[in-house]
Amino acid sequence: MVSLMACNTETKLNVEVFQTSADGDQLTANSAFKSEDKASTIRINPEQTYQTILGFGGSFTESSAYLLNGLSTDKRKEVIEAYFGDDGAQYSLTRTHMNSCDFSLDQYSYAPIAGDTTLQHFSVAEDQDDIIPMIKEAMASSSEGFKLISSPWTAPPWMKDNNNYVGGKLLPQYYDTWALFFSKYIKAYQAEGIDVWGFTVENEPHGNGNNWESMLYTPREMTNFVKDHLGPTLERDGYGDKIILGYDQNRAGLKEWVDEMYKDSASAQYFDGVAIHWYESTYEVFPEALQYAHNKAPEKYIIETEGCVDSEVPKWKDDQWYWRKEATDWGWDWASEEEKYLHPKYAPVNRYARDIIGCLNNWVEGWIDWNMVLDKQGGPNWFENWCVAPVLVDVESNEVYYTPIYYTMAHFSKFIRPGAVRIGIEVSDKDLIATAAQNQDGTIAIVVFNETETARSFELDVEGNKTTLSIKPQAIQTILVKSN
Repeated sequence: MVSLMACNTETKLNVEVFQTSADGDQLTANSAFKSEDKASTIRINPEQTYQTILGFGGSFTESSAYLLNGLSTDKRKEVIEAYFGDDGAQYSLTRTHMNSCDFSLDQYSYAPIAGDTTLQHFSVAEDQDDIIPMIKEAMASSSEGFKLISSPWTAPPWMKDNNNYVGGKLLPQYYDTWALFFSKYIKAYQAEGIDVWGFTVENEPHGNGNNWESMLYTPREMTNFVKDHLGPTLERDGYGDKIILGYDQNRAGLKEWVDEMYKDSASAQYFDGVAIHWYESTYEVFPEALQYAHNKAPEKYIIETEGCVDSEVPKWKDDQWYWRKEATDWGWDWASEEEKYLHPKYAPVNRYARDIIGCLNNWVEGWIDWNMVLDKQGGPNWFENWCVAPVLVDVESNEVYYTPIYYTMAHFSKFIRPGAVRIGIEVSDKDLIATAAQNQDGTIAIVVFNETETARSFELDVEGNKTTLSIKPQAIQTILVKSN
């Protein structure tokens, strides 16, 4: 690491700077800065405090775990360490799926026997060859541990009005059985030595176009299920401390959900917060929706539980592709004409950096990526819904590729640690976006993103202590300010 001193030795601002850039930096320690005559200012105010950060991370999917099983022992360990080890990204907030999802090898349920209303035959055996070992290895690699959120894509088909994995609604006569399912899942994972921190009630309750596993709720239906069934069941079974997050879909729909979830104390009592995704737009953060959700219930969580560059076959060992505006998402093809403007072609790194900074600056406490590992095709995926992941592998050649997205995620996860508090920041250069948080050890982590093709200089001012730094074109930079 590089320790820098401000030019004015009386102020002694000590910083370490790490940079990832389109010209090849990969979380590289940086000490050479070009000073411009007209430097802008980034001013940090530690006295101005906002939300406490839970963490950053990715998801344990069957697809990712299956691919890791195909690598050599050394390569598998390397990937786990890259995500969870002290020398890696140090992921601290994660997610997994209950039952199958699109990034499973096939469709399955932990409770496949129709009519088993007391779930006597409940079993997580489907996870014991892949997801569970991956989580356990991550736990062994992580010195500080991480939180795990579990999400169902659907109840077993026999509990639904269409008797199908895709679409349909939960039949009212199975509300209690489905609530018991969550409790059984906690117990089964505890038996494997894995603690589940919390749940989202349903992944994407609006559905996904009837493509892969899904189950539909209205805001009122989900609220009533949590209020009258899920919350009381977990409380009765001794799991009342488990976090319950409502919604779990795109931000543009937040208002109607939080209005229903938090409309009174009876509705709000079992909800600990709301989960969101980013697929409503390739570039828009929806700050008004996030602020509305925060203001509606300032004591509740807002957690980004899923984001990825979807509908794309990733580019193998082509770092430049991740910095070019060539990627897109489902909206490029499927959005209505009025909403196509929300889905332009947009560089994957830009999308991640812009969104995470925007989320943090609008009250989001945690940010979770989707698949941690995919193959060169962007799978495996039973629906062939190809996506991009930060780490790509070729099982046949036993190769691993750490894309620029991996380093982008690490700029946040490694330096803004759980328990950090977001603090005030003012950026005078409209072409830079940035966020800042103070860790529990007193260090301040500032993440700056320069999407432009021009280098930028700026004076960093922390309570009157100053130094001049610069950031390369198309670069993301983390500045760690250390106390003297």
